[in-house]
Amino acid sequence: MSPVRVFRHAHRRLIAAATVTVCALSAAPLAPHAAASDAPSYSETYRPQFHFTPQKNWMNDPNGLVYFKGEYHLFYQYNPNGNSWGDMSWGHAVSTDLVHWKQLPLALSYDDKEMVFSGSAVVDRDNTTGFGTKQNPPMVAIYTSLDKATGVQAQALAYSTDRGRTWTKYRGNPVLDIGSKEFRDPKVQWYAPTKSWLMTVSLSTEHKVRFYSSKNLKDWNLLSEFGPAGATGGVWECPDLFPLPVDGDKKRTKWVLVVNLNPGGIAGGSGAQYFVGDFDGKKFTAEDTGSYTPPPGTVRQDFEGTGFGAWTASGTAFGDGPAAGAVDGQSAVTGFDGAGLANSFHGGDRTTGILTSPQFTVDSDYLNFKVGGGRHPRRDGTVLEQGDPPTGTVFADFEGGSYGDWTTTGDAFGPAPATGTLPDQQEVSGYLGGGLVNTFRDGDSTTGTLTSPEFTLDKDYVNFLVGGGNHPAGHENPTAVELLVDGQVVRSATGKDTEALNWASWDVKDLDGKKAQIRIVDDNTGGWGHLNVDHIVLSDTKAQPVSQETSVNLIVDGKVVRTATGSDNETLDWAAFDLRPYVGKQAQIQIVDMNTAGMGHILADQFTAAAEPAKSIVQRANWADYGKDYYAAVSWENVPGDKRYMIGWMNDWEYGGAIPTSPWRSAQSVPRQMALRTVDGRIRLTSEPVDSLTSLRQKTAVTATGVPVKDISQPLGGPAATGKALDIEATFSLKDADRFGLKVRTGAGGEETVIGYDTTTQELYVDRTRSGAVDFSDAFPGVQRAPLKAKNGKVKLRVLVDWSSVEVFGGSGEAAITDQIFPNPDSQGVQVFAENGSVTLDQARVWHLNSYRD
Repeated sequence: MSPVRVFRHAHRRLIAAATVTVCALSAAPLAPHAAASDAPSYSETYRPQFHFTPQKNWMNDPNGLVYFKGEYHLFYQYNPNGNSWGDMSWGHAVSTDLVHWKQLPLALSYDDKEMVFSGSAVVDRDNTTGFGTKQNPPMVAIYTSLDKATGVQAQALAYSTDRGRTWTKYRGNPVLDIGSKEFRDPKVQWYAPTKSWLMTVSLSTEHKVRFYSSKNLKDWNLLSEFGPAGATGGVWECPDLFPLPVDGDKKRTKWVLVVNLNPGGIAGGSGAQYFVGDFDGKKFTAEDTGSYTPPPGTVRQDFEGTGFGAWTASGTAFGDGPAAGAVDGQSAVTGFDGAGLANSFHGGDRTTGILTSPQFTVDSDYLNFKVGGGRHPRRDGTVLEQGDPPTGTVFADFEGGSYGDWTTTGDAFGPAPATGTLPDQQEVSGYLGGGLVNTFRDGDSTTGTLTSPEFTLDKDYVNFLVGGGNHPAGHENPTAVELLVDGQVVRSATGKDTEALNWASWDVKDLDGKKAQIRIVDDNTGGWGHLNVDHIVLSDTKAQPVSQETSVNLIVDGKVVRTATGSDNETLDWAAFDLRPYVGKQAQIQIVDMNTAGMGHILADQFTAAAEPAKSIVQRANWADYGKDYYAAVSWENVPGDKRYMIGWMNDWEYGGAIPTSPWRSAQSVPRQMALRTVDGRIRLTSEPVDSLTSLRQKTAVTATGVPVKDISQPLGGPAATGKALDIEATFSLKDADRFGLKVRTGAGGEETVIGYDTTTQELYVDRTRSGAVDFSDAFPGVQRAPLKAKNGKVKLRVLVDWSSVEVFGGSGEAAITDQIFPNPDSQGVQVFAENGSVTLDQARVWHLNSYRD
C-alpha cells in the first residue's frame, strides 16, 4: 500500500495496522514475548486479573452480547493468528455472573472471502428465521461481513442451536447490503410494540446511524436516520439503542443512543458518546438540539482587518493577512465568525510559520477562542527551529553511495542508501545531506534488515533522525531502529506515520563501554510499512526534536503554559485557556504551524477574554466514560429483570497496537450496570461496576476513618492496603485543598497513578504521566478529566485497580474514567494526598481482589 495519508478511522479495515500515529522510544529493555505455542500463565507482568483477556492474541470490540439459558455471552473481535489486528473473527467467552469468564473455542472465523467484523446476537425465541425450533430457539449473530475483494461492508447472519458452541453462516448472506465500505456494527433487538426486529447500524464516515426493521432477520426495511450530531471528529461506530427509566421511574422512560467515536473522543482518541431522547418505533429524537452560545467577553483579536494588526507573522504559512475562509487548494472552512480568520494553509501543508500577538497583561479568568485544522499537539522538549546536529561522532550518515560495512537482508533497503523520496512516496523531508535509509522500495511490500558493525558505546546518547511507519519493536511486524547489546534489543524507536524525519535519542549512560550494534528493521508490508533513518551520532548531548505541532499556545515568562490543537478537520470549534494562575502577568499568544505532513495547518479565530470558559462540541457532548481506554461500548440483550449491563474495549486506537503486553493484547472493561439519573437538572447516563464483582473481594478490608490530610502524600492503611489488584471505596470531605485524592501503584522511581479531585474546576481526574511504561506512544501519558460536583461537601470514589488498569467511578456513577497503566510489578503502594490545603478522608476501605480464574 502506498503511504498516502492514512485516516485513523480506518481501524477495522485492511489498513488498520497503519493507524497508530505516535513515536515510540523504549528507555528500557523490551519485555520478552512468549512463543505463540506457549500456554499463557495468566501471571505475565501486565496480565489483568479481574478483566477478561483472551489466552493469547489480539482482541478489540465486544460483540454479540446476549444472555441465554443462564449464561452471559461475550463475543469479541479477535485475531486467531497473532497479537496485532488482522484476520478479524469472533472469539467467545461465557459467564454466569459477568465476573468469572470461561473462554470457549473460536465462534465465527474469517475465511478466504470475508472478515467477520462487529455486530450483535439475539435469541430468536419465536424462530422467525427458521434456523431452529420454538422448542430449541436459535441464537442468531448479526455481524458486518467485510468482502476482502471489494472492501464492501454488509450485514450477515450466522446461527447456533447448541447455546452458541458451534455456528453456521447463513447461505443467503449478506442480508443487508447497500454497497458501502463504511456501513457496519449492527446492534439488533426485539421491539415488542411492532413485533419485529430492530437494527441500529452505523454509516460511519457520514456520522449517521440508521434504523431498520425486519420480521425474520433476513429482510430489512429502512425506518430512519439520525445524525450528524454531537461529536463528529472521527467515525461513528458500534451504535447501541436501549430504553431506561429515569431515576428508577418506569413511567418515565427515555431512550439512550450510544455512538462510539474514533478519533475525536473526550480524551482525544477513541470514546463512547451517547444521546438521550425518544424513540417512537421508527425515529430517534435527541433532547439536546446542539445549539450553543459561548460566554460573553471582550474580543481581543477577531481577524476582521486587512492585516494582522499588531500581531507579527514569520514564515509563509499565514500569508499577508487574515483569510476569508478557505485558501487555494483547501477544502471548505467553516465555524469561524465574521469574515476573516488566521489560516496557515497558504501554500498548502508544506509551508510553516508562526503568528504572534503583542504582549498583554492577563486580566481575565479565561481566554476563549476558536481553533481548527490539524491535530498535531505541542510536545514538551521540542524546539521550533532545526539547529545544528549534536556534536559528537557521526556513526553513519549514509552519504557514501553505499552502506559500507553494514549488512542487509531482504529487499527493503536496496543496494545503496536512497537519495530522497522514492517513486509513489510522499515527499520525504528532515534528512541531512544527500542520502538516507528509506525502505519504501517497491512500496510498502518489501521487508528486510540493515545491521551495523559492532561498536563501543562511549558517549551518553545515541542520536538519529527517524521517520516512516509507527510499528514499534514489540509489534509483530515492526518498522523500528533497534540497539542490540549481546544480541538483545535494549533500546528501540519507530516513526510517526509521517515522511518527515525527526530527532530521536537513546540515553545509554548505563551501557557505557558495552559492545553494541544498530539494526534497522522493516518487517511490515501493510500501510506505512517502511522506515526512514539518517545521521546516527554518538554524543554527550541529547538531540532536541523539532516541533511538528499545529497549535495555539499561551506563553508566560517565556514558557508555553497552555496549548490547544485542531481536530483534523476544517471546522473551527471553541476552546478555552484557564488564565487564573497568570492574572497580572505578561503573556503572548502564538499560533504555530510547524507541520508539513497531512493536515499540517492550523485555523484560529475570535480570541475573547471572558469570565467563564467556552466549551467545544466535544466537551458539550455526553460521554459514557471520560478515560482514554473505553471504546466500542455496547450492552447485553435479554438480561433478566430488564437490567442494562454494558462493557467496553479497554484500549485506544491511538496506541492499541503498541501497548507492551504479550502473548495477548487488550482487555475488556468490567461490566457496568447502566442507569439514567437526573444530575444538576440534566438526565445523564451513569455507570457502576456490576454488584457481582464484590464476589472477588477477599474477606477482610483495610479501613481508615477520619484521616486529616494537608499538603502531603502519605500511605493509606499501611502495607496491608498495598497491592496490584484492589477495590477501593473512599469518601472525602472538602476543606480548602485545591486537589486531593488517592495515588495507586506507587513505587520506586516516582511511579504513581494519581486519582484526584480538582476543587478549582470541579473535576475528577486520572494522571498517568508517571504510571510506569508510558514511552511506547506520545499519545499515552496524560491527564483525563471528568466533570463531577461534590454532593453536600463530599466526594465519593470507587477505584478498581488491576495489574494494568484503573477504573474510577465518581459520585453515584455520574463520572467514570478508564485508563490503562503499565507499572513496575513492584509498584504496589497506595497513598492519600492533598495539595495547597487540607481535606478529610472520612472513610476508606481497601479490598484485595482475587483473579476471576481462581
